[in-house]
Order: sequence, then structure tokens, then C-alpha cells
Amino acid sequence: MEGRFYVCIDLKSFYASVECVERGLDPMVANLVVADPARGSGAICLAVSPALKALGVRNRCRIFEIPNQMEYITALPRMKLYMEYSARIYSIYLRYISAEDIHIYSIDECFIDVTSYCRLYSKTPKELAVMLTDAVRRETGICATVGIGTNLFLAKVALDITAKHTPDHLGYLDEAIFKKTVWYHKPITDIWNVGRGIAKRLERHGIYDLWGVAHCDEALLYREFGVNAEFLIDHAHGVEPCTIADIHAYRSKSNSISNGQILFEDYSFEDALLVMREMVDLSVLELVERGLVTDSITLSVGYSKDTLKPAGGTVKLNEATNSHKKLEQAFISYFERTVSRNAPIRRLTVGLNHLVDEENATYDLFTDLEAEKREHDLQKTVLDIKKRFGKNAILKGMSLEEKATARIRNKLIGGHNGGED
Repeated sequence: MEGRFYVCIDLKSFYASVECVERGLDPMVANLVVADPARGSGAICLAVSPALKALGVRNRCRIFEIPNQMEYITALPRMKLYMEYSARIYSIYLRYISAEDIHIYSIDECFIDVTSYCRLYSKTPKELAVMLTDAVRRETGICATVGIGTNLFLAKVALDITAKHTPDHLGYLDEAIFKKTVWYHKPITDIWNVGRGIAKRLERHGIYDLWGVAHCDEALLYREFGVNAEFLIDHAHGVEPCTIADIHAYRSKSNSISNGQILFEDYSFEDALLVMREMVDLSVLELVERGLVTDSITLSVGYSKDTLKPAGGTVKLNEATNSHKKLEQAFISYFERTVSRNAPIRRLTVGLNHLVDEENATYDLFTDLEAEKREHDLQKTVLDIKKRFGKNAILKGMSLEEKATARIRNKLIGGHNGGED
């Protein structure tokens, strides 16, 4: 056995499977959806059980799209519980595989370089994948789908496309098999990292699959996509030079903090300003906790009326700071200058950019250094209280107002209900 082998493991309908297991139900038999009915019939189902999928209910559908005649259990999202299950499953992998050979891609998906472990356990890549997933199924009740490939890209594509059509839910791709099968797969958006935007740009040149990309003039692709054409061309040939070791060694050149939310209803200018101030408060606390300062802020405000373009942009500050007072004033000033006072608001995002260590903070002649230190110490105290007693243990008065969202969002994980405290 030569070359490298990777497996990409996806926990089947993870949230729904966890909820089934918690109820003593078989995910392959029980009809269950994970959703919050309090958000209305248009609420998105975060997951549906494999049994419901087999009946034609698609994942990430909306509640009203499920046929009325179907009987099913509705489970409220419990993100904290799903994270606990994910951690348990990761600990199972660690019994067999070193952490340096695992890349956690998401809460329910990971990549593993199994090259050396095939020799260690005297197993083929497929047998080793079965060993891992059987251990997970035995100890947690969660089933998995697996893609196996000779590089990370092929493992992911084997998972997304090939494994769905095999009875054992295991797919395998090397470059030769990839060119015989996936090259001609449509729609091209099923391919990892090929979104609708890329697909539309390819269609303009008469390209609808990876075979078309592989046989296209590379100069044309570079004119269309710039340096990103390199990744597209490599993937069209089934090539991926990046390894898990490369991923672990990567360090981003840019550093920022971003905080966004979609409001549950239309907000007025004043109420949206309140929520933005809460978001700035949260972001600045993170800035202080990480011992960083910023000299650039970003604000994006989306209106509920599609005819209006989002407001906002990026503002360069005169100094690098993590002062809540200064940063809040900068955001308020920019909000008041750029946001419409009459249009209903539905989306808000705030960002802190160009982050550097606190030792690089700058001051002007009018800075009260003692006041800055008192504010900084207060922020540290607030952080300590929140760590010990929970995010809602201490709140500013603005977060008690009717349209404030911080109290509710502090109980969420990934934008969803975290479950019981």
C-alpha cells in the first residue's frame, strides 16, 4: 500500500441522532426533527433523522415543508449537549489516532490521516474507518458516513458524493476513479468549495462539470478567478497538496473579531442602535480578554426591505485601543452617519480589525491614562464574574430593555438554544 490515505467522517444527521439516542430511539427508525417551533412554521429544521430523510424530508427544510400527514417528534435544539457528544466521539478517535493526525472540520465532521495507522493496525483504510465508526456507534449510538481518499479533497468528495450511493455508507476515491466518475457529476455545486457564484461564472464559459474545468484553457480560468483558479484547477484534476500537518501549522495573517445577528423582527433605528451597542460591548470584552487592541472597526446593517442596500463599511481609528468608551463612541458615530432612520432593520454585524497585542496600544495628548486603566480593570472584573457565574450574571441596564437581545443570545450556542443550564 503506497501513498497517503485520508478518511473524512461525518456523523449522520448528528443533532437528530443525538436527540433520538437521548430518548432511547433508533435514529434509523424514529421520525424526529430538531427545530424550535416557537420561531413559527418557517423555522428551519437544523436536522432531521435518517428515517425521515428516507421518507423524502430534506435536511435544513422548514417546518411547514414537512407533509402534514407525517408523524414526527420535534426536539428543541440543545447545542451544549451536541458539543458534549462531539467531545466524547473525539475522545474515542484519540484512543486510536494521535491528535496531530486529526483535523476537526465541524461539530459533526473530521478528517483523519490514517496512512501510518493502516500499517500499525494491519488494516486497509476502509477497515480502519469501520473500526473507528463501529466504536462510535457502539459507545454513543451515533452512525457515521465515511469518505476515503488519497488526499483531503478526494476524501471529502468521496464522503459528499460517493458514499451516499453505497450500502455500507463508505466511499473511496483516488485520482483515477475520480476522473472516471466525479469528473462528470452534475450539479457542480455538489463539489466541495464550488458554490453557486463560482458555478454561474463557469456557466458563462459553457462549463458545467469538473471535466469541463480540467479541459478548459487555464489562462481563461485565471482571468475569471484570479489566484483562486489554482485551487479550482487542482481540484478538477483530483489534486490537493495540503495535508493535515499543513492545516495545523497554518497561522492566519489577518486577525479580527466579528459579531453578527439576524433580528427576529424588524427593528427601528433606535432599537437597532441599542442592539449594536450590546454587540460592541460583547466584542470589546473579548478584545480585553485576549489582551488585544484595534485601530479599525467595521459595521454592516441590513434592512428588511430588499430594495435598500446594506449600510456600513470600515473606519480607521486614530489610535489602537481596547477602550470600551472610545470604541462604542466610534460605532455610534458611524451608525448615526450611515444608517437610515426610517427603514426597518433586520441584520447587524460589528467587527474589530487589525488586532495586535495590548503593548502596541497608542494614545493621544488628551488621553486620561488613569481613567483608561480604571475602565480596563473594570472590564477584567466583568469578565471574571461572567466566567464564574455565567454570561448573564452581570448585565448593563440597556440589556434589560424590551428590544435588547443580549440576555437571550447569552443562552445560545452557535445561534441556537444551548439546552438547560
